[in-house]
Order: sequence, then structure tokens, then C-alpha cells
Amino acid sequence: MDSVIDARHVSEPGLVVLDITAADEETALALMDELQQLWATSGITTIRRDPAQPGVRARVHADIRRTNPGNEAGLPQDGEEQIASADQ
Repeated sequence: MDSVIDARHVSEPGLVVLDITAADEETALALMDELQQLWATSGITTIRRDPAQPGVRARVHADIRRTNPGNEAGLPQDGEEQIASADQ
């Protein structure tokens, strides 16, 4: 992906940015759905198809320190604040 990763997205251990490349949209969507079942993520994000490249691409931000068993709301988006909870 050609967009720059902002330093705040990887500012501490446990925060990751995952660039996904898959054969098709269904595979990318399935992976993003599984990731959000495991961790707090940015959720299902936009899928892009680059004309000169095979497959489809997406980017997911995740906090692997926080599990998401109840499929709670994802990570804060730009401009939103993260509220600390007792289980963090």
C-alpha cells in the first residue's frame, strides 16, 4: 500500500498495522472478520484493487493486547479518543 503509516499506529508494543493482500474480496473480508474476532481492530476496511497488481489489498490497524470476544467497537478512528478500561 502506498499510504504512509502514522507513528501513532505503532507507537507502543502491541499495536500493529497489517497490510493484507488476497486473491479476492471474499478472502480479504473473511480474514478481516476473523481478525476482529480476535483483537480490537479498525474493523472491515476498504478493499482496493490496483490495476497493475494481482489480487486485492486492505489495511487493518490492530491492538493485539486487547482481545475482542464480544465483538466490541473497534479501535478509535482519527480524531476519537481511546477510553481506558480495567481490562487493559
